[in-house]
Formats: sequence, C-alpha cells, structure tokens
Amino acid sequence: MTEEKNRRIMKSDFAESVHQRSDQAKGLPFPPLQKELPGGEMDLVELPESDPGVVVKTDFYQLLKDRESRRQYTDESLSLAELSFLLYSTQGVKEVVGKGYATRRPVPSAGARHPFETYLAVNRVEDLTPGMYRYLPLTHQLLFLEASDQLLEPLGKANLGQRFVGQSAVVFIWSCIPYRAEWRYMAHAHKNMLIDVGHICQNLYLAAEALGAGTCAIGAYDQEAMDALLDLDGTDEYVVYLAPVGKI
Repeated sequence: MTEEKNRRIMKSDFAESVHQRSDQAKGLPFPPLQKELPGGEMDLVELPESDPGVVVKTDFYQLLKDRESRRQYTDESLSLAELSFLLYSTQGVKEVVGKGYATRRPVPSAGARHPFETYLAVNRVEDLTPGMYRYLPLTHQLLFLEASDQLLEPLGKANLGQRFVGQSAVVFIWSCIPYRAEWRYMAHAHKNMLIDVGHICQNLYLAAEALGAGTCAIGAYDQEAMDALLDLDGTDEYVVYLAPVGKI
C-alpha cells in the first residue's frame, strides 16, 4: 500500500543498516557545501551583514504567541537589510567545520549536512531587480538568475492556484540536493532532510514575525512546475518547501 510505504519514511531505520557503509565511511569525497556557481560572468549582490537593528519585536515569548501563518500582505517592500536578516536566520553560515565538509548554521541539520539551497522569487525588495535569485550562504551573497516582473501568474499556477504566494514581497523556495546528506546517512537521510527543512521554515516564521512581517509555509505545489521554474533536474535537486514573505 502507498500509505504503508510512505509511513516507512517517517520511521528510524538506522538499526537495520548497521553493516552498511556510507560513502563517507568509504572515504569518498564529500559533496560541495554549496551548489556550484555557473561559469562565465555572474551578477552577484553583496548582502549587508545581518543586523539585529531591523528587529521591531524583541520579546521572544510574544513572538511565539504572535506567530501564525499569514496569507495577506501589504504592498510595502522589504529592505535589503531585512532580507539579509531573514536569509541569515534560515541558512546563514556561522562557520565551516570538519576540514570543510560541514557547516554550523542558525538551524540544526542531521550531521551538519544542510542539504538545501535557497532560491528567492523577488517582487518587492529595495535595491533588487524583480526576478529570481539564489542565496550563496558561504559568502552571504545573492546570485542573480533572471529578471521578471511577472511572477504572480507562474507562481500562483505552480502553487495550485494559491495566488497569495506571488503577491508577497519575496518567496523563499528551498530545494534539496539529496546526496549532500546521503553521502553520510544513505537511505535514512531522507527522513532527516524532511525534519531539517521544517527547522528552516520555523526560523523564517519567527524571524519574519520579529520584523513585523509574515509568512505561510507551502507544501502543496506542482512539483514539476516548481522545479521547471528554477530549472532544476527534479532528481539530483528538486523543490521541497516554500514560503512567501511580506509586510502585514
């Protein structure tokens, strides 16, 4: 049964693989900590250092009480400093460890593998051209991918008619590069990855709330359409989660 197979993913199977050897145990090279950059000329955006000065809500208990999924946003733009704070809060790199094979970040990840890439569909962010970007956590930069001021329709369609997604100031889109975790955890990497991406989105909820903004986690989307929107192959990298962010 499909349900039984899917439930299996949620269970721990570490005990069953005690005699198996991962690629890490075999001494195979670790995968890159960050998706490789394209060749040729690149348009890179330097992000300001993450600054707690953009925070307007400082009472943590109140943040927890106020946190909720928000689907209505104003037409106000996010500042580049606010976007920088959100990116660092979710996938920023605090340090590279283990002779370059792992990173420590503001969110936990099994084995410090952090197998995700962050893409941004930008509608209204000060000093940024509307369009698609990829976050480079190792250098805290944005890689400009494509200009577009017509994101509402394709994002709404790819998210099964949820038009509010494309009406936000920016949409955080997380893809997964599974081998980054499979290298260490083999078949049980997939359960860990699904848990880990939840940590990322919860940090986005709290960080957005601290800015006086809001977000809403999206798990219902057209897989092929979202992968195509980011030009992903759907096998070695694919979308797993997304969340629009806007002022409220």
